[in-house]
Amino acid sequence: MSKRLEFLQKMTSAPNADPFAWYGLAMEFRSLGRLEECLRTFETLRQRDPGYVAMYLMAAQVLSELQRKDEARSWAEEGIQQGRRKGDTHAIGELESLLAGL
Repeated sequence: MSKRLEFLQKMTSAPNADPFAWYGLAMEFRSLGRLEECLRTFETLRQRDPGYVAMYLMAAQVLSELQRKDEARSWAEEGIQQGRRKGDTHAIGELESLLAGL
C-alpha cells in the first residue's frame, strides 16, 4: 500500500474528517486504477458533504470512463444543482460540458 493511500485512509478514519481528505482518498484510488473504490469513496463524501462540488465532476468522469453513462449523467446533474447553490460558475461550466458529451 502506498504511503499516500495509507495516510489518506488514516485521515478519513476520524469521525470529523475534512471533506478534502475524502476527496483526496477518492482521487488516490482513481490514480491507482481502483475505480470502484474511488466511486464508493465519492459516495461516502456525497453522504457526508453533498455541497462539496468538485467531487461531482470527478465521479462523473470515472463513471463515464466505465461506460456507466446514466450514472455519470446523474452525478453531473446533481453537481450542477450543487454548483448553483454555491454560485460556483466554473464547476457548473465543466459539469455542463461533461454532460453535453455523454
